[in-house]
Order: sequence, then structure tokens, then C-alpha cells
Amino acid sequence: MADDLEQLGINVIRGLAMDAPRKASSGHSGTAMALAPLAHVLFTKVMRHDPSAPDWPDRDRFVLSCGHASILLYSMLHLTGYGLTLDDIKAFRQWGSRTPGHPEVHHTPGVEVTTGPLGQGFANGVGMGIAERWLRARFSPEVCDHHTFVICSDGDLEEGISHEAASMAGHLGLGRLVYVYDDNHISIDGPTELALSDDAGTRFEGYHWHVDRIGEAFNDTAALEAALRRAMAVEDQPSLIILRSHIGWPAPNLTDSPKAHGDPFPPDEIRATKEILGLPPDEDFWVPDEVLAMYRECIPRGQAMRAEWDERIAAWTGDRATWELCLAGRGAAGWQAKLPVWEPGEELATRVAVNHCINATLDVVPSLIAGGADLTGNTGTKLNEGGVQSRENPAGRQIYYGIREHGMGGVMNGLALHGGTVPVGGTFFNFSDYMRGAVRLAALSEAHVIYSWTHDSVGLGEDGPTHQPVEQLAAMRATPQLCVIRPADPNETAQAYAIAVDRNGPTALILTRQAVPTLAGTGDGRVAMGAYVLVDADGPPRLVLIGTGSEVSVCVEAARRLVADGVATRVVSMPSWELFEEQSEAYRRSVLPVDVPRLSVEAASSVGWARYASASVALDRFGASAPGSVALANLGFTPENVVGRANDLLRGGAGT
Repeated sequence: MADDLEQLGINVIRGLAMDAPRKASSGHSGTAMALAPLAHVLFTKVMRHDPSAPDWPDRDRFVLSCGHASILLYSMLHLTGYGLTLDDIKAFRQWGSRTPGHPEVHHTPGVEVTTGPLGQGFANGVGMGIAERWLRARFSPEVCDHHTFVICSDGDLEEGISHEAASMAGHLGLGRLVYVYDDNHISIDGPTELALSDDAGTRFEGYHWHVDRIGEAFNDTAALEAALRRAMAVEDQPSLIILRSHIGWPAPNLTDSPKAHGDPFPPDEIRATKEILGLPPDEDFWVPDEVLAMYRECIPRGQAMRAEWDERIAAWTGDRATWELCLAGRGAAGWQAKLPVWEPGEELATRVAVNHCINATLDVVPSLIAGGADLTGNTGTKLNEGGVQSRENPAGRQIYYGIREHGMGGVMNGLALHGGTVPVGGTFFNFSDYMRGAVRLAALSEAHVIYSWTHDSVGLGEDGPTHQPVEQLAAMRATPQLCVIRPADPNETAQAYAIAVDRNGPTALILTRQAVPTLAGTGDGRVAMGAYVLVDADGPPRLVLIGTGSEVSVCVEAARRLVADGVATRVVSMPSWELFEEQSEAYRRSVLPVDVPRLSVEAASSVGWARYASASVALDRFGASAPGSVALANLGFTPENVVGRANDLLRGGAGT
């Protein structure tokens, strides 16, 4: 059990967990109160971390998957010296504070991943476990040798993404992955038994996890430490420690109450609870000097651990240049010279082109790890070399995610945010819907991930409307901080891939199933501008055709016919709205003059095109089961229809 000073520290955490939500009139106190001893043990006795260097590469990683209990993490980051002040704790959930309602990576020092949507942190932890093992196997334990710790809740285990990620982790035999399941039996609606009767331990044993049921040991610091160390010793399985806690403990009226989950405690309950804990009942945010001094001992202890690592890496004789490239998540100097180039007229699906790009640059972008959700070959993410990631080959660069799109998205975020890897993950664009929660968090977290989303339109063909994307492009373009690129041909694809590797944050490559022609003028690097003039008129244009992806070649042919009919026509290739918006207003107007009719052509929803186009040839209905070329033709994506629509626009017609 904890000594008197440690117990006082644990109780101080519980006091902060009540005071901050009460001051904010918002927040979750109960879980933080119950898990204060666990957090104390993790941060002071178990985890290797240096509060003075939150980004030390070989630190242990900590993920609070139940992000609603954020005040627990913020309290530990304040107490142990990560730079959060007591005023930051007092500003919990307020505008501009460093203590938002749920933890946000890059916003608060010591926060590793953005959590809150339940199950996401669970999957992130699996990605971190893969990254650690991959780096350790590839470079040696001298430079990478740490654990990943995750606290998860019943809500995390109910969400489907956790099932996908847990199955994958067990299959891969990821040791050094330590999860604590806070089995408190309480949800917002009431007892978890209203909706949940799973035997979590048996389920995880079926996933090939090491399971340790430690019962109601939530206040027993010695038992908690022993369980954590048992799990840390398991090298060939991920571990789940099942801890039966009591939410809100020791509040006299709210322990084991749903009201302890989502509502701040009333002042009278806070006072009564502080009296039980031996805290000053009339003092808010009380942190005595001796408690702060005890927790700040984490700083010199962590600095000593980091200094020992510095000595090891200084003496290391391995491939330092590659190690540093991996940590940076970048390619070697001039790596883009390895990208393939296609001649005008060559026909190739852009999903095939991206595969050529990945394989051509695998040795000069050493952080790349690629895979697909059971569609690895179909989505251009199949590696010709590098080995398959597995128990037997932990240094493998090919990941088979299985039919687990959402799990793949969450694992990719963990891989990227751990550092040392840049994950490329593929599925059919239509099934990006299964990834949306993870994609949104990738954007919010600015995680350096690359999506290879293929079969990007009704050109997919016979599988029909269940598999043909329509609204997905509009949805992804509406996501802040997600760079979406739909290249017109193989050369634009190579540029898009280079942008994705070099750019911070997530990039979505939207790629064709069907072969498209390589167009003249696409190989000169202008994809980075977002949109550019591919074919210009002789003299001022009377009409601008704007195309993306496979429809750019349709625009080129339509423009040829319009010019033959005496209509001076400009063709603009617009692979990325986001990159285009980063350009100057003068450049944007030079490409898309506002006083010239503009017709967009894209085999997807017209939503959003009004900002750039006077009218659109678009797809505001579901597709149909037919060969891809037949579906595209019948739905109007032909030069003939574009010419007709262009003439309508010139005669004063409008609309989609």
C-alpha cells in the first residue's frame, strides 16, 4: 500500500479531479478519482519518462483512451512537471486553455494522442506497439526499447474499432503493450449491464492476449505495480489487466453512480468527499509543497534515464542516418529523383502508378510502412520487398490489416504519432466511410499518414452502387487539415505521392481503378499548386473546363472539340482544393478567371463546386452496376456530354 505521503498525493489528484470540473461546470470527475492510484503508480514507479523532455524518442508511451477522464492526465502532467501550471488546471475546458475537454496531441505537453471518441486511443496504442517493435527490430534495443501503456474503459471495449485493433494486436503477438481495463460497471445511461454482458477477459484470451484479472485492487498501489510489471514482462502477447474499480470513490453519495461519470460533483459532495480524504474541505486546487516535491522527483529520475539512453545511442554503431530519417518521417535528400516518370499516351490506373512510386522509393523513404484492409494488391499498397510484419518478422514493412478499415485508421494514427514510421494504408474509397472516425482524428492530430483510397468513382464498375463512391469526396474535402489529392494520371500521381511524403499531416490520395491516359503537361510539378492550366486557349478563353482525376482526360478531349467549333477553351486540372487554397489570390484568379464561365467535371457529388464553377457535370445520385466505362458513359462523363453542357452554359444555362 502507499505510504502516507504517496496516499496524500493520490488524494490530491482526487481533489483536483473534483475541483476542475466543478469550476468549469463541465467534466468527468468519477473515473479520474477511481484511477488516481493507478496513475500515481504509472507516472512515479513504472513508466520511463522525462517530464523535461516530453518528446524523448525512447520514452514509454501513455494513452488515456477514455479521454473523458482528461483531468486525471492533466493532474499528473502538472504534478510531475510537464509544464502545465495550476492555473492551467484551473482553466480546464476554457477557451484557449492547455487543458481542453479531451486530450489533444501537439496542444498539451505530455499528451501522446488525441482521444475522446471511444476506442480510438485503444487502436492508437496498437499502432504505437507496432512502431516500437518495428524500430527495435530494425535498429536494435540500444536505440528503441520501451513500452506502451493504455487505460481503457467499458466504452472503449464496446466500440467496434477496439475489437478490430485487439484482434490485430493478438494476431501480431505484440508484447510490451500493456492495457488496463477500468471495469467500473457504470455508463452515462446507468449500469453497464443495461447493454453489456461480455466477459472481456475471455474475449481477449480469444484474441490471444495475456489477461490478468486483479479484482478490486484499484486502491492497492503494490498490487497495481505488480500487475503492471507482470504485463511488462510478456514479450509475445499484448496484455490486458482487468481492474474492478468504483467510479467516484470515496464520494459518500456518488460512488458507483452514473452521475459521477458525466457531471461535476455538487459543492456539498465535494466538501464531504474532501473530509473523507483528509483534504482541506474549503480549499480548492490544494497542492501542498511536499506533494509537489514528491511528484517533481520524476524530473531528475527521467533525466537520468534519458542520459543513459543518450550514452547508448552515442556509442551505437548502427545506421544512424537511416534512424534519423525515420524519426523525421522524411525521405533522404533528393529522394524524389527515384520517382518514375511516364510518357504522354501511356495508360495506367493511378492506383497502379502509386504502387510503382512506393516501391521505387522504399529504400530512400525508410520510414514507410504500407498495407491495405484486405485489398493490398488492389489499392497499390503491396510491397515488392521489405517483408511482412508478423510475430516472426517484426521488422517487416508490409502490414496486412485484414478487413478492419476502422482499426487500420486508428492503428495508422498510432504508428504516425509514435514517431519513426510513416504509414500508407489503402482501401476502396467507398469504404473510407468505415474509417471516418480515425481519419477525422488524424486531421485534428496532424498525424503524418497517407491514405491510398482507390476505385474512386462509378468507374469501379460491376460491383455497383454499394461499392461506388459518390459523396465521399465532398465529405473528405470538408474535413479541416486533411489534404485531398485526386490526380489525373500517373505523373500527377507521382507528384501527389511526393507531396504526401513531404507534407505534415494526413494526405488522402484518391485513385482510379481503371487505366487513364498520361496527358501532356502533367509531369512538370504543378500538382503542388492544387490547380493549374493544363491546356490553354489561343487568346483569352471563353470557357474554362475544370477536371479532376479520370475526368481531366475527358475535359481535354471536350476542349479539343470545342476549339474545333470556334470556342476558345481552357482546361484546368484541379487535383487538390486544399493545395489550391494555399496559393495567392492572384494565382487562383489567373487559373480560374471570375469573368469566364467555368464548368467542373467530376464523377462525384457536386457539393462544394459552386465556389469554383458556374455549373457542374457531377454525380448527385448513386451509381449503377455495369462495366466502368458503360457506367461513366451513361452517367454523362463523356466528351460529348461535356461539350453539350458547355454549350448550354455559354448560351446562359446554369446548374448541375
